Amino acid sequence: MAYDTIMVFEDQFKNHILPDQTHILNVSFFVPGMTRHVGGCAGNIAYTLKLLDGNPQIMATVGEDFGLYAKWLEEKGLSTQHVTKVDGTFMAQCFIVTDKDNNQINAFHPGAMNHAHVNKVADAEDIELGIVGPDGRDAMIQHAADFAELGIPFVFDPGQGLPMFDGDDLNTFIEQATYLIVNDYESEMVMEKTGLTLSQLAEKVDALIVTRGGKGSEIHTGGEVIEIGSAPIGEAVDPTGCGDAYRAGVLYGLAQGKDWKVCGQIGALCGAIKIEHSGTQNHVFTSESFAERYASAFAESL
Repeated sequence: MAYDTIMVFEDQFKNHILPDQTHILNVSFFVPGMTRHVGGCAGNIAYTLKLLDGNPQIMATVGEDFGLYAKWLEEKGLSTQHVTKVDGTFMAQCFIVTDKDNNQINAFHPGAMNHAHVNKVADAEDIELGIVGPDGRDAMIQHAADFAELGIPFVFDPGQGLPMFDGDDLNTFIEQATYLIVNDYESEMVMEKTGLTLSQLAEKVDALIVTRGGKGSEIHTGGEVIEIGSAPIGEAVDPTGCGDAYRAGVLYGLAQGKDWKVCGQIGALCGAIKIEHSGTQNHVFTSESFAERYASAFAESL
């Protein structure tokens, strides 16, 4: 759970960074546009899952400045039963600068997230499917082990947390997980750290999902690769949180027993709808409008 401060740089980063001078990098970007949004992977995924009529349970730690976020979640009908406030801390905070090519430079303060291991998966009842996303190092290790011990299928989504783990750590996560999801850059990092190829990684889980932004995604499962195209969009306004929206769609599809192609397409459409809106939790749709847009995007009924 985090606050996202998003700033818009009305040029391209590449025009202001000299590749041969990065050892003395000292740049400043003028950002006339700035907004602040509620965010964080858990909140973002839960928000889109709720729009899909899912029943998400957020498990996270938050700081003393949680008040505005708590009010937002209440308004959206999202439970905070497993959200723990840690005294003397701030919420996790992400400061994002986006250029006109939708490239991003981020700075992240973990805050209360570093205490997320105080939460236990076993404290939540009737959980049928989970996701371990970027969080405090100890929490990610503990929660993955919790899911595995409880026999609850879960997605391992290392995301921005990848630099915290070495190859042995990642191999343990992958052995415990039911599914693995990464973007194309993260997939390269995982392969480098584990020494495994993409096909070898796929053999260790029921499904390996690799997202590729506007190029769609691919799902490695059962010895085959299912290519998922991107869904058409109106205008790309803000890419922040598109990956979380995609993950929400995949989780919803899995919970509904959909096949992998449909799960990926639900995720793709969630990401497409999100990118048309600023912030990570400002997109809105109904079941009916989503089904109509799905049919239009993929020429099949949901």
